[in-house]
Amino acid sequence: MAWLLRQGEVLASVDVDRCRGAALRSAAGSETADGVAVIVRGARAVHTFGAGHGVDVAHLDDDLVVVALSRIGRHGVGLRRRRARSLLVARAGSFDRWGLACGDQLEIKE
Repeated sequence: MAWLLRQGEVLASVDVDRCRGAALRSAAGSETADGVAVIVRGARAVHTFGAGHGVDVAHLDDDLVVVALSRIGRHGVGLRRRRARSLLVARAGSFDRWGLACGDQLEIKE
């Protein structure tokens, strides 16, 4: 487990580079604690079919800069973003609590 930071501020604990399906189930599933996120490298879109609730999705470029934000409800499908190379996925409402915005530079610390 690693830490997700923005300008030195810890936003959440984060799992990185897990199997896409398992990672997204973990981020969307009922077993995930609030404040836990998943970064899925190489993913550009996500769906929540079978998830217990919605998720917040941040589309990240190669430098972990947020290029787009979205919230996907239960049984929803997110759109691909051209510049995105990874996804940051957390329970719906997490990004509002963290104050996450487009242009934010994120960092991962182990």
